Amino acid sequence: MKGSVSVFGLGYVGAVTAACLAHKGNHVLGVDLSSSKVEAMEAGHSPIVEPRVSELFADCHKACRLHATTDAEAAVLKTEISFLCVGTPSLRNGKLDLGHIEPVCRQIGAALKKKKTFHLVVLRSTVLPGTAESIVIPTLENASDKRMGTDFGVCVNPEFMREGTAVADFLQPAITILGAADPAHSRVLRELYSWAPGRIFETSFRSAEMVKYVCNAWHAVKVAFANEVGTLAKELAVDAESVVEIFTADTKLNISASYLKPGFAFGGSCLPKDVRALNYRAKELDLKLPLFESLLPSNEEHLERAVEMVLRTGKKKIGILGLSFKAATDDLRESPQVQLAKRLIGEGRQIQIWDDNVALGRLIGSNRQYIEEVIPHIGSLLCPTLEEVLVNAEVVVIATRDLNKASLSNLRPDQLVIDLVNLEKTRRLQGPIKYEGICW
Repeated sequence: MKGSVSVFGLGYVGAVTAACLAHKGNHVLGVDLSSSKVEAMEAGHSPIVEPRVSELFADCHKACRLHATTDAEAAVLKTEISFLCVGTPSLRNGKLDLGHIEPVCRQIGAALKKKKTFHLVVLRSTVLPGTAESIVIPTLENASDKRMGTDFGVCVNPEFMREGTAVADFLQPAITILGAADPAHSRVLRELYSWAPGRIFETSFRSAEMVKYVCNAWHAVKVAFANEVGTLAKELAVDAESVVEIFTADTKLNISASYLKPGFAFGGSCLPKDVRALNYRAKELDLKLPLFESLLPSNEEHLERAVEMVLRTGKKKIGILGLSFKAATDDLRESPQVQLAKRLIGEGRQIQIWDDNVALGRLIGSNRQYIEEVIPHIGSLLCPTLEEVLVNAEVVVIATRDLNKASLSNLRPDQLVIDLVNLEKTRRLQGPIKYEGICW
């Protein structure tokens, strides 16, 4: 689709967006309060310093596809799509500053009041979930006296551009996110981005807004993780670059989607003890590694959330499906499921547990020793059949992925299901069953 586009805000994101959309054949009109930025664009010059941007500005200006104005109303009336690319910096207390969003939406809304044709407003600025619904749409509707979905559309289209490689990131995105309340609106953007490689996701406003923050937080975690690995490795006389090269070569587990699905706390015989060992060794070396130090407290906090979810129901009879730390095993060492049962017993709840892979008589060695030390009366809580647990429970806690729809078919409408492992939607029972996930 070759269309007419206005870009509000000619800072870093706006300038790159304007240049690249014009490069793809669209007629682009940049909008900014700064007359110097507008004059620069009208002369074919880039208002920012970024590789390849100046070249694109010059070429697209020469081809009469890239212009700029300070007149917001004219920009809306002359174009079909308006991109909001205004800045959203931090206030001194860390709160996001949305002070530029509302005024621009009022300007666009006032112009929409005079426009007779449908117009699409695209929120590209980085904003927290809920901003499109609580600020952008109401402001546009109030200023225009028109309704979103009928007279104009709104989409959320976060950017994923790195300074220094912004043009390449825009033109060759790994993913493109289109958040909308109406598929007809995201369809317009899908056509605009028809040239884009990578997967295009159509989702809700809030999911699109959230994805940007999730990505940046993950990038920050990776940087901090790599730096703490390097710091510890150096003190231990280990070649950090060699270690990281080997670590990143594993794309099955290490650099992959594995372990990145929300669920229950981690446990078992490896992760907890290995994190503790790294932290202890770092302390011996007088190293402060805050990210590593936060891993176990974060995991404990997640276990606490599960306990609180069950206690908030006010119910006494609790059925726990799954006791081992991972499905299809009988490993109970440092299992968060065991800790959950122990905490609930301490809170006076009546617990029954089913785990098809766990039979106390078969447990041997360190596995049996762990149970005898941590929760010695586990035998009286284990039930031989799933049905026995379900028939007595007021709250059913799903703590294993080793289940299917058939095995849960005896659930009753009066029971509450708390899912700790994030069963696939195809395996969850529909209908009157009251279902709640721990963090979804």
